[in-house]
Amino acid sequence: MLVRFRPEVQEVSRGLTPGTVRDLVRLFLIGGLVVAVAAGAATFRIFQQGDRDEQRPADAIVVLGAAQYDGRPSPVFEARLEHAVDLWHRGLAKAFVVTGGKLPGDRTTEAAVAREYALAHGVPSSAIFGENRAHNTLDSLTSVAAELRDRNLHSAVFVSDPTHMLRVLRIADDLGIEAYGSPTTTSPLQRDPVRRAQAAVHELGALAVYFLSGGAPQVETPGG
Repeated sequence: MLVRFRPEVQEVSRGLTPGTVRDLVRLFLIGGLVVAVAAGAATFRIFQQGDRDEQRPADAIVVLGAAQYDGRPSPVFEARLEHAVDLWHRGLAKAFVVTGGKLPGDRTTEAAVAREYALAHGVPSSAIFGENRAHNTLDSLTSVAAELRDRNLHSAVFVSDPTHMLRVLRIADDLGIEAYGSPTTTSPLQRDPVRRAQAAVHELGALAVYFLSGGAPQVETPGG
């Protein structure tokens, strides 16, 4: 004879109730709305900063590197260099700072190309210094900040493409540089709505990486 001393209890998993499903949908919708609002606000700030020219007297002019082809600056890079050299000839600063390393297989660096361009356009060798190892904006600006401190220089006008300026200035400010932006208006990226939109999307991602982790994307601004 079998004697059951206590009832057997079998756990049966219950499916999601309609109320639970509604709560999850509501949560996802709220999360998506928050992300969309944040992305919209960041996009607005990217374009707002890119439309603002803050050129003024400073200790240095810093031109951010971009792609170079066997010693020749890409159109995007040349537009940055042309603008930076123009600022230097206007007497905004005595120091001209170049940045950028090289990719595997390159025979020269972005910084070296920038230096040659500046020399060919009237900037004296004594005014030029910089870094030639970095492969992204964060590393470039970290090295530039150290170079500026070593020379007792505290303020700089940064030159890059408009969509790049917000991130450049935020990083420079975090590194203790009194930073101002003077974006180039002649970049090919500005004349091509598709490439400009792609650059803005890239900057959204890069800003997210920087704010969330303090790091930099592995691939820098498209269009070089």
